[in-house]
Amino acid sequence: MHELHLPERLQKPRPTGWTVLIDSGVPLRYFEDAIASAANYIDLVKFGWGTSLISPTMDAKIEVLRSHDIEFYFGGTLFEKFYIQDKVEYYHNYCKQYGCRYVEISNGTVPMSNRQKAEFIQYFASEFQVLSEVGYKDADQSNQLSPNEWLDFIQEDLAAGAFKVITEARESGTSGICQGDGRPRTGVVEGFQSSQVDLTRLIFEAPTKLLQTYFIERFGPNVNLANVPINDVISLETLRLGLRSDTFLQFEAH
Repeated sequence: MHELHLPERLQKPRPTGWTVLIDSGVPLRYFEDAIASAANYIDLVKFGWGTSLISPTMDAKIEVLRSHDIEFYFGGTLFEKFYIQDKVEYYHNYCKQYGCRYVEISNGTVPMSNRQKAEFIQYFASEFQVLSEVGYKDADQSNQLSPNEWLDFIQEDLAAGAFKVITEARESGTSGICQGDGRPRTGVVEGFQSSQVDLTRLIFEAPTKLLQTYFIERFGPNVNLANVPINDVISLETLRLGLRSDTFLQFEAH
């Protein structure tokens, strides 16, 4: 035993403290190694954008995840592509075909009101665990969302049946819950903390170390984080445990 005093991390399967990876289409062997080497710390994998449509190794990757008891889902942008072509029922069938337990419902790119998104959440929630997303891909559009609007949309999604709500940040970490320079929109996040929303039901997209550190410092080691690059799982876990200089003193007694 190392005898160090480290923050307590909930064990899988866990209600919070999720690490959600994004696979952008990495080669199968790379994927196999990355998942096998860090499976204990991975709660969910998102196959980003529409990569599942064109990846020749999708079935094999899903088998890798199943062998490690890790669930998966397809990115919300793919849902929006089906939606814009009036083919949501085909998306439903597509997810069933792959045996998805989770789906992401978002309106980050297409013109769709949150109320309409909530109707789709309710529809899919009868058969899937729905991960809804709040925030827009366009930074200017997201900047126009007030803290109260963020909370209203989150609560509307949860009331419609969302299992958890994701706060948009994109894989670049430059929109949604973030400013254009990658810094978090602190006013919005502080609004979450001071509200009655159940923080274990929120998943913060945090593709960068800056964002990962910020959310761990604010919400603790068992905060839900998503859009984590596939090669960052172990380094993120060290941030959660205060083993890296960025969070080193966060969990030490003063």
